[in-house]
Amino acid sequence: MNGEKALEILNILKKEYPDLPKSFLEFKNSFELLISVILSAQCTDKMVNIVTPKLFAAFPDAKSLAGGSLDEIMAIIKPTGFFQNKARSIKNCACELVERFGSKVPESVEELVTLPGVGRKTANVVTQIAFDKTEGVVIDTHVKRLSNRIGFSAHDDVDKIENDLMALFPKKVWKPLTFYLILHGRNVCDARKPDCEHCVISTLCGFYSENKRKPVNKEKTKKAAAKTTGHALKTKPAAPVKKSAAKKKAGI
Repeated sequence: MNGEKALEILNILKKEYPDLPKSFLEFKNSFELLISVILSAQCTDKMVNIVTPKLFAAFPDAKSLAGGSLDEIMAIIKPTGFFQNKARSIKNCACELVERFGSKVPESVEELVTLPGVGRKTANVVTQIAFDKTEGVVIDTHVKRLSNRIGFSAHDDVDKIENDLMALFPKKVWKPLTFYLILHGRNVCDARKPDCEHCVISTLCGFYSENKRKPVNKEKTKKAAAKTTGHALKTKPAAPVKKSAAKKKAGI
């Protein structure tokens, strides 16, 4: 896809979703945001927002989380799924923050990805939202799916998708682009059943172009059904069973 068409799609999505949220996660500082994003893996933002108030009440900063009981952390974050691995990740991440960064969350993607449990997606979210620094595009499941469907990228690898989006769009729209795609993915372009009929970008979308079908001719369908039913009713009667010679003789 060329840049002109990509920007046309972006402008349509801007009009469709004029009010972008600051974040889908609830947090008070960069530490809370970092931990929340780690917990959001394979989990809804809604569930993370339910769990984190209790977590941060017990462990309000990196130092307290680093020294916290792993069992207690697991018990609190269990509803987010994969809680054993996540508990280790956030505890180890807190330890690294204390030991290497003076309990402060680093402000660059390069430094953030060196922390346990932090990939490029998490690092991009933290730098963009907590520090208003954009170094890349956040690639979550919605962004990945829509980028492939619309035609922004033909890759499955998230790093390659990010590179494609960065090449396709100017840097000033990298941050809002993620929100537009997430909102459109949640509201219209569902993973299992995309609502192409009510999609504002369907005429520009590669997925729609490849999968659109001719409208069903209801009249033709009715006639075909009636014809089939008629044939079913006109089945031949079963042939009479012939009696054997022995049965005839016996009068049966």
